[in-house]
Amino acid sequence: MTTTAVTPRFLRRRGAAATGTASRVAIYASLGAVALVTVVALLAGVLAPHDPVQPVGGLNLHPGSPGFILGTDSIGRDLLSRTLLGVRTSWFSALLVVAVGLVVGGIVGLLAGAFGGWVDAVLMRATDLFLALPGVLVAIAIVAALGPSLRNTLIGVSVVWWPYYARIIRGEVRAIATRPHVEAARLSGVGRGRLIFRHILPGAVPTAIVAASLDVGNVILLLAGLSFLGLGQAAPAPELGADTARSLQLLLVDWWVPVIPGIAVAVLSLIANLGGDGLRNLLEGRR
Repeated sequence: MTTTAVTPRFLRRRGAAATGTASRVAIYASLGAVALVTVVALLAGVLAPHDPVQPVGGLNLHPGSPGFILGTDSIGRDLLSRTLLGVRTSWFSALLVVAVGLVVGGIVGLLAGAFGGWVDAVLMRATDLFLALPGVLVAIAIVAALGPSLRNTLIGVSVVWWPYYARIIRGEVRAIATRPHVEAARLSGVGRGRLIFRHILPGAVPTAIVAASLDVGNVILLLAGLSFLGLGQAAPAPELGADTARSLQLLLVDWWVPVIPGIAVAVLSLIANLGGDGLRNLLEGRR
């Protein structure tokens, strides 16, 4: 009788422990993959076996050729070297755009949520104006007006990316402002500045970080798309989207030349999304 009652409970506990262990392994694996990509991006110049812009081998060497693991492009440049440098550009460019958007949108959302009233109305109407515009088209227009380059592409994407964070952080700040500890601090005479930075902002930071981490993959895809359209770095600089676009005519002949940079973009975006999910699960587990 006792065994029958205890066994199901024991099995449930063991199943929950196994599920929790598997979940932790998945979280740390995804964050480890993000760390690995960051290290590879940092050391791309050292890891690249050849000069990414100078022809070094025979034309159109197949992947696996001696000295050229991923082969070469149509003019003999090493694809592994170009991919590594392209990964560095895409990864750090996406992180920069997300960081700028988070800072600008965070300031707007924090001020709107903390002050309320006409400040909230003005800032949120400006945010709504940006959200109503087609972000990709606005970014393309900005880059076209400033001139195609990586710097101008980052400016164009950053201009349209911050409103999402402003909305998210404003909602989080409004929710935190109604919590008992904030109300108690307000009633005890704590100044507005101290109330914002000591009691409200720390509670909004985890949500902001999770939202930003989940966005890195989307920014990588957008930057690759703009680069594919010719709005990134000028040739012969290595860039994943541009390298795919420049070699599309080889797709049915030397397929690896346009496919390898495209696979790199997909893998980067996947790792970024998995890392964002892992960070979200990690922070939620600690609350």
